[in-house]
Parts: sequence; structure tokens; C-alpha cells
Amino acid sequence: MPDTVLFVDDEENVLSAVTRVFSGTDLRILTASDAARALDILRREPVAVLVADNLMPGMKGMDLLKAARSLSPDTVKIMMTAFADLTTVMEAVTGADAFRFIVKPWDTQELVETVREVVERHRVERSRRREDDSVLHALAETIELKDPYTRGHCERVARYALMMADALRLPEGMKKDIRYGSWLHDCGKIGIPESILNASRKLDADEFAVIRLHPDWGAEVARKARMSPTVVNIIRYHHEQFDGGGYPSRFSGRDIPVEARIVAIADTYDAITTERPYRCAHAQESARALLRSLRGKRLDPEITEIFLGLLAYREENGSAGGNDGEPPGRGWNESCARGNCEERESMFGGEEA
Repeated sequence: MPDTVLFVDDEENVLSAVTRVFSGTDLRILTASDAARALDILRREPVAVLVADNLMPGMKGMDLLKAARSLSPDTVKIMMTAFADLTTVMEAVTGADAFRFIVKPWDTQELVETVREVVERHRVERSRRREDDSVLHALAETIELKDPYTRGHCERVARYALMMADALRLPEGMKKDIRYGSWLHDCGKIGIPESILNASRKLDADEFAVIRLHPDWGAEVARKARMSPTVVNIIRYHHEQFDGGGYPSRFSGRDIPVEARIVAIADTYDAITTERPYRCAHAQESARALLRSLRGKRLDPEITEIFLGLLAYREENGSAGGNDGEPPGRGWNESCARGNCEERESMFGGEEA
């Protein structure tokens, strides 16, 4: 499929000209005569490169580029204007993430070469991101190999977290980072001995002190890998509690980054609906009751309520288990029903690691 380049200009003759210039290329050219039409296109389909004139009626090109940054973060942006003063150039580059600047009237060959260069940059970045996806997901699976009870946990946490992110209408770029952070939220556990991770008893104080180090260890790994602040925040703060009783920083309320509050809910829900060595799984009804009891204590009350509503909606529509199709409570079994859960919960001491 050819890469798409979107030109935005209020002058129809300009749009006709660029269409003719690129008619013999392997690029797919779309045009829009104002920012509103351009934003509609960006919402509907992937665009490799956005070329926007600055001085247009209504929303200016500069504001369009800024809006595109959150709406379509993968799109590479070019500012095109007849007034190339230093102030405009600096705002375009620093404030709107413009990668190139084209001055009107343009040289046709230069225009084609510039657009091709930017398209190639987009292709390289797209390939790198795909590689990152596979590498990061593989790392999450490697972490899970240390604990057979958590197989698939990171992927399920990501799916639950993205359900909430969609409901909160978070920007696409942030949702991508939430997916990565969900995959890697427990990456610090790679340094914890399996004898502690897989203990089928209540951990002693020294052992739990080791467990409590994993958010800092993981966050340091993410920082060294130059991952985004959103990913680092998820890894470091997903065990903070809304009432301030969590770790490692004892943050409370909205001092905890929203991305970490989202993943904390997803992590908690998946943990209590799957069997662990220290306790049995909760069935759906009891798991949701437990989530309700944690609102305003461990978990953000508003986002938890949103998540509970999403789960109820999915159950009514036949997909209560999230995007993976596995019903919550899949680890619930007859031994749990006979009371073993109560014994294992008491050994665990009531606190997730």
C-alpha cells in the first residue's frame, strides 16, 4: 500500500498544483482545503506525512500541526508558508514538531525531494517501532517465564489498561506508551529470585523488602533504554495506592500519574482473577466486589468505576473477559470453592506484590 501524504491549503490552485507534481509518483496524495477536513482525514486513516500551509482561515497551519501531534503522533509534519520569519520557524519546529519547513513559492524538484525524504523517515521510524513492539513483548514474556502463574499477565494488563485509556479518550501516543508500560510494568522482577516470586507461603519482611525494589529496578532499566516518561511512570508507580499506602514513593491521589493509576487497576484485576501460588483466583462477581471495595483505598475511585462499567458492558455483550476472550476468573476451580482460597489468602497477608 502506498504511503499517504496529506496537503492542506486554502488555495485550490496550490492543491491542484501539488496533485499534478506528485501524479507520477508512488505516493498517495490527499488534499484538504482547511484544518477541519484535514483533522477528519487524520482521524479516519493513517497519514505518513502532513504538509500544511500556515496562514489559513479558521485554524492556522501551526495549530493544525499541534493538534495532529496528539491525534496522529506517527505522522511526520512539514510547515509550508510564504512568510518564513524566524519566529514562525522556531514555533513550527519547537511547538508543533515540524520536521521540515517549505517556503512558497516552492521549487518543484526541491518539494518532491523533501517530501520523499520525509516519507523515508516515516518508513524507517515505522520499521523501528515494529521491531520495538516485538522486542518489548518478547521481554515481557521472558519475565513471565520466571513465574508460570503469570503467563499472559502482561498482555491482559495491557488490554484492560487500553480499555480504560480508550474510555478516557487519551491521545494515541499515550495509549501506545500505556501498552508498552503494561507489558513492562513488572520488568524489575527479572532481578528477584524465583524462590521469592514463586513462594506458596506468606513472605517474610526481608523477602517482601526485595519484592518492593522491583518498581525502582524496572524504572531504571526503562530510563537507560530511553523509554518515554509515561512508560517509566507506569513501571515505577504502578504499586502506589490512592490512599498513600503503596510503594516505592507513597504517593497518593492524583499525585500518582494517571497512566500508573490505570495500570494499577488492570494489574489488580488480572491478579485477583487468575490463580497465583499464594492464593486462588476470584470468580467474576467476587473480583468485581473486591475492586469496588478498593475504590479510594488502593485504586483511583473514578477510573475504577469506569472500568467496572466497561466490564459490565462487555459481559452483557458476551465478551466480559476483555480482548483476549478469556473470562476473568479463569483460574477459579473447585478447590477454591471448597475453601482453600481463604487459607492461601491468609498466608499472603492481603497485599499483592
